[in-house]
Amino acid sequence: MEPALEEFYAKFRVVELAILETPFWTWSVRPAQPTLGAGVIALKRHAFRLADVTAEEMVDLAGLVGEVEARLACCFGYQIMNYLMLMMVDHHVHFHALPRYDGPREFAGHDWVDAGWPALPAFGDAQHADAPHLLLDIRRVLQEAGNLTR
Repeated sequence: MEPALEEFYAKFRVVELAILETPFWTWSVRPAQPTLGAGVIALKRHAFRLADVTAEEMVDLAGLVGEVEARLACCFGYQIMNYLMLMMVDHHVHFHALPRYDGPREFAGHDWVDAGWPALPAFGDAQHADAPHLLLDIRRVLQEAGNLTR
């Protein structure tokens, strides 16, 4: 694996927190949760610019986004999705997929709030960072939802 991609995978714990993989992309739980179910959609090969993504990879991404939205709707009932492609620090093609909520949600005995609603997401928030097991709970629920959305 190319060093830039390896560094990205380690930072975002992509392998550990992977929910779903397609031939070209991986959707994983974002280690810091600004909103319940926040994820990262990352290209599985290193690319520095969106323009480097092939047409075949973009078609695959479109299918994955449909699955992301279906599973998040089924599990958490979001109002709208935000996809952020910032790449200011992590120079690899990826999107932060943030479900947005107009009110609090309860999951795994914890309250979750979208602190930025209805404006920009509070991207720096890391809700319940003191309970790291929640990331695996979110992963499990979203993986299992694949059976419900088909």
